[in-house]
Amino acid sequence: MNIREISVKTILSKSKLPESTYSINPYIGCMHGCIYCYARFVSRFTGHKERWGEYLDIKINGASVLEKDLKKIKLNSKDIVLLSSITDPYLPIEQRYRVTRSILEVLLKHQISISILTKSDLVLRDIDLFTKFKNCEVGLTIITLDEYVSKVFEPRAPPPSRRLKALKMLKEHGIKTYAFIGPILPCFTNLREIFSSISGIVDDIMAESLNIKCGNWKSIQMALQENFPSCAKEFFAKVKDVNYWNGIGKELMKLSSEFNIPLRGYYRH
Repeated sequence: MNIREISVKTILSKSKLPESTYSINPYIGCMHGCIYCYARFVSRFTGHKERWGEYLDIKINGASVLEKDLKKIKLNSKDIVLLSSITDPYLPIEQRYRVTRSILEVLLKHQISISILTKSDLVLRDIDLFTKFKNCEVGLTIITLDEYVSKVFEPRAPPPSRRLKALKMLKEHGIKTYAFIGPILPCFTNLREIFSSISGIVDDIMAESLNIKCGNWKSIQMALQENFPSCAKEFFAKVKDVNYWNGIGKELMKLSSEFNIPLRGYYRH
């Protein structure tokens, strides 16, 4: 893992995602190394030659730069800042550098509305801050409850069981929670099983189809052939089948009604 400290000139970016107006990425790259991750496209712009999951830049001046950004950009009550869109704000190294924590402290001082998305139960460390925000939600990504499948596709991320426990604890502290079921992996993502496991511990969910347009397809193919060769053919067929993804949309709506968990959005690629 190639890790380096960097200083940036700005950290608050206009978001292209439908659920947020701005995003903050405390890091460049990601330590989780998820096989399916679309965010690997950033390497084209950052100049990194390492494989996705093998490099990380730490924005050590993130909090001080954010203060400057907030003076230039006047956010209103409807603006939502997402942490994060192309990295995970709670990577293992966050325990040492606390970049996300310091950024949250700045956002709290200004009472900026925030949305957190992570795969890590390290997020529990900052419950004391979350409870002080007037508008805060915390989501955890869950694509499967099978820990072996998770280990293959999300090799260095905390297992699903720890993410579910984190959602439960966040909910118990009165924090708005959501589950992000994305990307949905054909043959591996059991939607009914996931809905059952998150019932009562999330306020709503978002779901997303698998995006294979960002340089991740070769890695996915290799992972399937090495670990699930009997599933590979079916997986490849379903990924490119419009009817399959239409069916997923219908299933999400049905389960949303059955488990009384609002479906905030289903995003297709």
